[in-house]
Amino acid sequence: MQRIVLASNNAGKVREFQRLFAPLELQIVPQGELGVPEAEEPYFTFIENALTKARHAARITGLPALADDSGICVAALGGAPGVLSARYAGEPKSDAANNKKVLADMANQSDRRAWYYAALVLVRHADDPQPVIADGSLHGVLLNAPRGEGGFGYDPLFYIPELDRTVAQLSVDEKGPISHRGKALAVLIEKLRQEGF
Repeated sequence: MQRIVLASNNAGKVREFQRLFAPLELQIVPQGELGVPEAEEPYFTFIENALTKARHAARITGLPALADDSGICVAALGGAPGVLSARYAGEPKSDAANNKKVLADMANQSDRRAWYYAALVLVRHADDPQPVIADGSLHGVLLNAPRGEGGFGYDPLFYIPELDRTVAQLSVDEKGPISHRGKALAVLIEKLRQEGF
């Protein structure tokens, strides 16, 4: 079974990637188990940050590496929080503080459109000239108050009109295939199958 280092130590992401990549006989190993420190994420785009993280992990381990970068973009805020989604309200990271800040920033906005976005990048080696790139998005609107107990991040504010629920009101099984990361993973896995990776 070929090993791929995941440029993340997030336990939830590790489990999700391990489960989805198992049928391809690819073993996903979190970077922390291989002594890889977190990479800098200096860019303004999700794809650039994901590529940087993947190259960093591949360079240190000598293994193929997979990275993702994701967040929420709000139309009325010019795409913010964007790549700063996890730290929108500053340090330390706090979902509650981030939600409070986005609600304050949106207080006088009538355009409530928002979307979750995920970029996934897989490099075969650190200097791979043709990384495998996949992305996915989930569109909705931001509510004026949280609704639901599940999920994390901005999920209690992110309302999907077609489902008449927030992401925080969805079960894990409901969220998986429609989420930005779930969609991006499906695209990535199909690309890997086509390449016989």
